[in-house]
Amino acid sequence: MKKVEAIIRPEKLREVIEALRMIQVTGFTVTQAQGRGQQKNTTGVYRGKSYTVNLHHKIKLEIVVSDNKVQETIQTIINTAQTGEMGDGKIFVLPLLEMYNIRTGQTDETIDDLK
Repeated sequence: MKKVEAIIRPEKLREVIEALRMIQVTGFTVTQAQGRGQQKNTTGVYRGKSYTVNLHHKIKLEIVVSDNKVQETIQTIINTAQTGEMGDGKIFVLPLLEMYNIRTGQTDETIDDLK
């Protein structure tokens, strides 16, 4: 099993979730995040005062999938979240050593069976 972490633009979240559902990836965690990559600072004016935004709002998706579903999951996220502009995000893939079901206390290897 692998854990796929994707940092995406907030406006792409709904599209990405729908695309993941189409490939039967239904279990994930969504977290609001702020971060900084190669995307440039932006400036704005609020009540007559200028300010600089150097942390950008992003969404972090955490998805656990079996090894045979990793590439399809990654490609689905890329195809859906990509705008071609700087700031589209990143995807990280991490090995998952063990997983436990809190309700039963047992190891859980049925990640792709979520409905």
